[in-house]
Amino acid sequence: MASDIHRTKWGNRFIITAIIQGGIMTSLALSMVASQFVFANNFDMIQFLSLSFEGPAKWFFLGIVFYLIFIVAIAVTAIFYIHLEVNLRRQISGILSILAWIHLVGMNIGGPLTTLLMIFAGLSGSGVLSVFIEGKIGPQNIDILNALTTPIALSIGILSIGVICGGLAYTLTYIKGKK
Repeated sequence: MASDIHRTKWGNRFIITAIIQGGIMTSLALSMVASQFVFANNFDMIQFLSLSFEGPAKWFFLGIVFYLIFIVAIAVTAIFYIHLEVNLRRQISGILSILAWIHLVGMNIGGPLTTLLMIFAGLSGSGVLSVFIEGKIGPQNIDILNALTTPIALSIGILSIGVICGGLAYTLTYIKGKK
């Protein structure tokens, strides 16, 4: 069983990126908690965002939730690759390896970029970002959402290309090795 871990290059790569993405999310959460301590006497940031959920603040919460789901998706993807490489003893090589790389890179660039842009849109659109710059809550600005729609869409495109390439790599490797 211990030697199996060395037989799953792609599973290990996805596990490592899930750990890295989890670290990024933890850092983001800790920075939110730290900023709340710094600005605690002025206002309660999470309470403010949750009370203004009907406006741009919902993008903040959706970004956080999607990032968490995304981290789990990377870990589950690792399990698929482990199953393919260890249990089924299939090797990912050639063009399929290129597709798997596109999967890994697309998922780890497109996913975080999408969610971080959503988080930023929620913070800036709700006026909370002004607290860090000016020391007080700024006005709600839904125009920021319009400005970030295209970058978010492009990020989703990068994520989608990665996932499609990964699906192809996985399916073709599965079929290729079948007797």
